[in-house]
Amino acid sequence: MTTASDPILKVEHLSMKFGGLVAVGDLSFEARRGEITALIGPNGAGKTTVFNCITGFYKPSEGMITLTRRDGTTYLLERLPDFQIPAKAKVARTFQNIRLFSGMTVLENLLVAQHNKLMLASGFTVLGLFGAPAYRKASAESRELAAHWLEKANLIDRADDPAGDLPYGAQRRLEIARAMCTGPELLCLDEPAAGLNPKESLALNALLNDIKDNTGTSILLIEHDMSVVMQISDHVVVLEYGRKISDGDPSFVKSDPKVIAAYLGIDDQEVETVLVEVGDEHVIEQLDGTPDPQHGPAASSSMMAGPVSDTIEHAADHEGLVTVSPGASKADRVKAAAPAATMPPAKKSDAKTASATAKPKAKSVPAKAKAETAPVAKVTPPATPKAAKPASKAVPSASAALTVPPAADDLTLIKGIGPVNARKLKEHGVTSFAQIGAWKKADVIAAEAYLEFDGRIAREDWVGQAKRLAKGSKPAKASTAKTGGRG
Repeated sequence: MTTASDPILKVEHLSMKFGGLVAVGDLSFEARRGEITALIGPNGAGKTTVFNCITGFYKPSEGMITLTRRDGTTYLLERLPDFQIPAKAKVARTFQNIRLFSGMTVLENLLVAQHNKLMLASGFTVLGLFGAPAYRKASAESRELAAHWLEKANLIDRADDPAGDLPYGAQRRLEIARAMCTGPELLCLDEPAAGLNPKESLALNALLNDIKDNTGTSILLIEHDMSVVMQISDHVVVLEYGRKISDGDPSFVKSDPKVIAAYLGIDDQEVETVLVEVGDEHVIEQLDGTPDPQHGPAASSSMMAGPVSDTIEHAADHEGLVTVSPGASKADRVKAAAPAATMPPAKKSDAKTASATAKPKAKSVPAKAKAETAPVAKVTPPATPKAAKPASKAVPSASAALTVPPAADDLTLIKGIGPVNARKLKEHGVTSFAQIGAWKKADVIAAEAYLEFDGRIAREDWVGQAKRLAKGSKPAKASTAKTGGRG
């Protein structure tokens, strides 16, 4: 037997992929028994996809969905056939669009929900034709249960009316009553308050609270009406682009800055200001952050986590969170580029004198000064190949590969780099295979952020391809045509 504190539903590392699109990425949360758990988020966040995975309409690409019944029986929903999820695991659901039998009466819609019980009692129509006692008893119980839920939904006086004649709000309540006639332990409601006026929303709230308080059925709810969510929910999980951004009680979630930003958004100018002020590494740690270890996995593997925070996915288990090195920070680049942009253009003789005097002092310059001078060398285009030497000495890491190009190569030979991306890379001084082949993690992160890629550089192994091409190997595109597939 289970206790009230045990979760009825446990979703662990759930991912659902449609080809190259990751609708849900590495999602983990729990729905506690006897409570109303709300799953909210902007349109396209993956909420209905999660429902479809739970109820068997989709088979998830990765992850585990565990449902524990009151008697302690545990079911892995991702392994059950879809028709056994309501029958064995006792999971019922409604849909965004009303799915009633509009030509049947209100009462008949509730009797249809008890079809399996009636068919079994009738011996699959044979005993029912002769009016066997077992069938008469089951029929009376089914009508009694239907009348009970019609009273709960305040529809008892419309029992003999066609379901299609009911007002929209009454049809919503009838759909929930029909789901409850199956005797579920977990009721999944997909936007039940959509299109309801305030009076109908209050009636819906009363029905859902009655279900929670008097039946012990746990409710998992998708809803955009925040007045409904905040009034009746015990626990709220927030999704954005298929990943969890917040998890907690309603009072915590509604004041979470991430949730506010997801729903309301912020101006592009504000995003740029934040990036310049705090730098990319702090954006990862403070804005994206790591998943809540109490409610989710220790490290996200979401492929929809965004152009910067998706680098968490490529971290090894022993490395933890991958942060951007200060040398690759946009903030440092902007600060270093600002003086260079305001200074008047120097004469050729001055440039030669500056380069000549910079060489003997390169060894005595502190490491901090070296990092600050590297972006300046990157911003100022070199007049001759000799100008590349001070830049490479000023940056001790492989980030120097992003500064001054040795010789131009056809970057489109690297699988994943097209003409547009090749042009963007050249604008930042990346023109050769050798440069890309020397990229480190910080360089990959900076390039992904600039190109707005989602882990693509690592997946397609740009660095490895560039190294092979620099040695004179054949392009990766030619080899993948033989060995590649749709994968």
